Amino acid sequence: METALTRLVGVRHPLVQTGMGWVAGPRLVSATANAGALGVLASATMTPDRLREAVREVKSRTDQPFGVNLRADAGDAGDRVRIIIDEGVRVASFALAPSRELIAELKEAGVVVVPSVGARRHAEKVAAWGADAVIVQGGEGGGHTGEVATTVLLPQVVDAVRIPVVAAGGFHDGRGLVAALAYGAAGIAMGTRFLLTSDSTVPDAVKARYLAATVKDVTVTRAVDGLPHRMLRSELVDSLERSGRSRTLVRAVRRAAGFRRLSGLSWSRMIRDGLAMKHGRDLTWSQVLLAANTPMLLRASMVEGRTDLGVMASGQVAGVIEDLPSCAELVTRVMAQAHETLGALPDPGASMPA
Repeated sequence: METALTRLVGVRHPLVQTGMGWVAGPRLVSATANAGALGVLASATMTPDRLREAVREVKSRTDQPFGVNLRADAGDAGDRVRIIIDEGVRVASFALAPSRELIAELKEAGVVVVPSVGARRHAEKVAAWGADAVIVQGGEGGGHTGEVATTVLLPQVVDAVRIPVVAAGGFHDGRGLVAALAYGAAGIAMGTRFLLTSDSTVPDAVKARYLAATVKDVTVTRAVDGLPHRMLRSELVDSLERSGRSRTLVRAVRRAAGFRRLSGLSWSRMIRDGLAMKHGRDLTWSQVLLAANTPMLLRASMVEGRTDLGVMASGQVAGVIEDLPSCAELVTRVMAQAHETLGALPDPGASMPA
């Protein structure tokens, strides 16, 4: 299925696997790429040296295009951009709007720039700065999210910009792909659906927790870092929502220390990254620290399997996903259902039944 997205990035199918921290590693990204979709490597939880190693590992597993996702507000974003350029990565995606200068540097090197946004005005801004495409996530999506549903946000953005738009938030099958195409999107991005595959390295116990979840078990909370965060309701979420400021601050400091040792970041860098998230928001100091070391909360669940201590970011679609196919099986299934759905649509020239 050819769309503006497939032509832009050189993949066979208009599907994107999003850059999920601790989840979107070389194995998942290469499996996605080999299946004909766009795999995106998550770099925010990696040191620059580990990022370079991970990119080379993906390249050793596939000769298909793939991308790298990074935080535009990270203090070392420029270093990570240079790694992307040096290693010949096809696509750079951003969790926050990159600066005009970063976009220009990437485009000059021939890298396709695809920021993720949650509002029409953000899409207009990055499009004016030269972004090649944009991923638009509605409120159904996992992780940090907004309040506007995909079905409302997507057509707004499609009408506002003249670059390919990829729809995210609430997608898991071929019917969703057809619906997004009908709204004018060039493809869909899926996170939770790719997390729940056999190629994902997420521990089996965590996957089981996702598969057991109902739609009502996926909640939005500000208790983790002060920002709206969609995740599975867990013991940690309940604890944070009940804790007072002093207890939360102690917990935040302890986890921040762990992330500092793991990432190699200095305390000053972590605080700067946390303050970058605080900018314009009313966050407590404990929330600033939690914002800076949220990767540790994700690692506890996505790597260590501690569903009681970790954050399990999740789209609402977790409540309707019931199996763990391989990436190849998933992509084949989604595309087959999309073609079947398109074929079942009534001929617009035919008379409607009475």
